[in-house]
Amino acid sequence: MFKIAQRMSDVSPSATLKLTSKAKAMKAKGLPVISFGAGEPDFDTPAAVKEEAVRALQAGFTKYTPTSGIPELREAVCRKFEEDQGLKYTPENVVISCGAKHSIYNLIQVLCDPQDEVLFSSPYWVSYPEMVYLAGGKPVAIETTQKEGFRLTAEKLKSVLTPRSKILILNSPSNPTGGILEEKDLASLAEVILKHNLICISDEIYEYYIYKGLKHSSIAALSDELKKRTFVVNGTSKSYSMTGLRVGYLAGDAEVVKKIGILQDHSTSNPVSISQRMAVAALKLPKSYRAQVREIFEKRSHLMQGLVAKAKGFVPFEAQGAFYVFCDIARTGFDSESLCDRLLEEVNVAAIPGKSFGSDKHVRFSFACGEKDIEEGIQRVIGWTQKNVK
Repeated sequence: MFKIAQRMSDVSPSATLKLTSKAKAMKAKGLPVISFGAGEPDFDTPAAVKEEAVRALQAGFTKYTPTSGIPELREAVCRKFEEDQGLKYTPENVVISCGAKHSIYNLIQVLCDPQDEVLFSSPYWVSYPEMVYLAGGKPVAIETTQKEGFRLTAEKLKSVLTPRSKILILNSPSNPTGGILEEKDLASLAEVILKHNLICISDEIYEYYIYKGLKHSSIAALSDELKKRTFVVNGTSKSYSMTGLRVGYLAGDAEVVKKIGILQDHSTSNPVSISQRMAVAALKLPKSYRAQVREIFEKRSHLMQGLVAKAKGFVPFEAQGAFYVFCDIARTGFDSESLCDRLLEEVNVAAIPGKSFGSDKHVRFSFACGEKDIEEGIQRVIGWTQKNVK
């Protein structure tokens, strides 16, 4: 009946949201579903943040704000970047959006012309290629392997470069793999970025969740020259359990930031007024709060990895960051979608098929849930593999 716009022809629905919605619907019917699906912390939004929401409501802070974010939040973001990475920005370098996903989408819309190539390592976050398709660009996935720690190397980056290569997206810590790029990895990639005049989008939404004594590094902090070519993206969703409140932000070149503001003028207008005030309160929380949450997640990562390794045919990658266990299932004989469908239907365990992330021989388990659920859910998986994997 209706002719759909051509730009939608290559765009797929989010498998993460689709499977998570199905799991929630099953649970609502009374089934004992345990979900290791969406990347959403199970702990509550901090009390100080919720209290700020009440104050904002009572003060009538429910009107339009500046499209690119309230001044207090843009200033708070500048302080955050300087304290955490030593990166100095002014509010003119910062734009607040409706989540970090929105920030990345806006960057690609503003920077990517039709047929421009946007590069990222594979496995990749499910929305990267779809965002590129929506901008008329060409997504280029650069394969990495579990054996090499899912680390993108300078050699692999150089091997895919063409005259149309324009943007490189880095995601560390990574969704879905839990891998990270250390400073030495970033330094080698930086040489290629500068030599070939690439633009870098550094997706650092999981920066506070790094384990084993490792340290988060931002490629923008390596040199002034790199900072000029990099847009650092972050948000409050993962760090402060504010997923539904939709506050993301980016920092980078002021002229590009200005264009993103214009894009938001004609698409979303401002992010939610009250959410912005809550984000200011979140960014004021002491570092001890984030450290406590990180310790909880590191403990869960050890628990889940140890249990998943007992499932027949499963080979988990040892997570260095984020809150996922990315698991090789090639030895099971199942593709990722079939395996995840059967786990959900037969033992009521929700996991995300790796096909959506660029690897059909992997599945992703999120440990953003309680230890009791981890133990019960993975024991169900272990039992299922004993019966169904040869």
